[in-house]
Amino acid sequence: MRATVRDVAARAGVSPKTVSNVLNGTFRVTPETRAKVEEAMAALDYVPNLSARGLRNGRTGMIAVALPDLRMAYAAEMLHHLVEAAAERNLHVQIEETGASSEREAELMSRARAQLVDGLILNPVMLETTAVQRGVALPPVVLIGEVDQPIVDHVWVDNVAATREITDLLIAEGHRRIAIVGVGPMATAQLRLKGYRTALRAAGIRAEPELEISCGNWYADGAATSFGAFLDQRDHDRPDAVVCMTDTLALGVISAVHRRGLSVPGDISVVGYDNIADAASMEPPLTTVHFDKQVFAETAIRVLTNRISEPDRPTMSVTLPHRIVRRASTCPR
Repeated sequence: MRATVRDVAARAGVSPKTVSNVLNGTFRVTPETRAKVEEAMAALDYVPNLSARGLRNGRTGMIAVALPDLRMAYAAEMLHHLVEAAAERNLHVQIEETGASSEREAELMSRARAQLVDGLILNPVMLETTAVQRGVALPPVVLIGEVDQPIVDHVWVDNVAATREITDLLIAEGHRRIAIVGVGPMATAQLRLKGYRTALRAAGIRAEPELEISCGNWYADGAATSFGAFLDQRDHDRPDAVVCMTDTLALGVISAVHRRGLSVPGDISVVGYDNIADAASMEPPLTTVHFDKQVFAETAIRVLTNRISEPDRPTMSVTLPHRIVRRASTCPR
């Protein structure tokens, strides 16, 4: 006989209402309670009653897309393409912001397990903190970005290779004292830092910890403040080039350079990552890492719809191509 909400509640030692809250994501529950309910659902092989929800064929035609920070220009561009790609498949998109919260990710997965949405596209910040973990009952989910969790599908760009290549460009132009801005614990930052260090090591350039600069945030003002303070401490040993982990950070770095009477690229070359729409309009136009966001979005939607149709298919990881777009923010030394 099929397990019911009451069966799950009894096994987890909670009320049926709490089980409903976990399934629907309508009210917050503690991570410990959520874990108990999810363990009970997995043990009982609990499946929500679709007919009671008025769903035909177990599908809603709705997917959820959750990104850490919707204020970023990159997020806006990626969401545009994801919504367009979903519409091509007659899917509606529920847009969410996680704020890098594993609790919010867990709520969204509960909604998908309850089949209020058919599947999820998530962009976690760190593998250690994402709610997508082994031992958790997983709905159809695709991870995009730098966190690779082999138990689910994954679409990304090789950050290590891309950052190495754009650092190699600076080295080939004669730069030797190269800083990097955006250092932090996030998976994106760690992989891009690895690419930067790999390029320096291959060129026989010693990595200098003082040139690996963190920011209070990943907005332009955070980069402007951090890099500006860095420049103010150095009259004669400033870097001759800067690798920025995003184009938004590059905007802040360029602003900090200009405010101190220096020029880009005359005094300091600057490169970015993402090739957001505004990169070509910066002053000067920004050299950056490009990948096709439309292709990225179409791939993520295709992988998710395949997972929804075939839940037991083997997981896959898709690495999309990238290239360097060279503009006027760099010049030879």
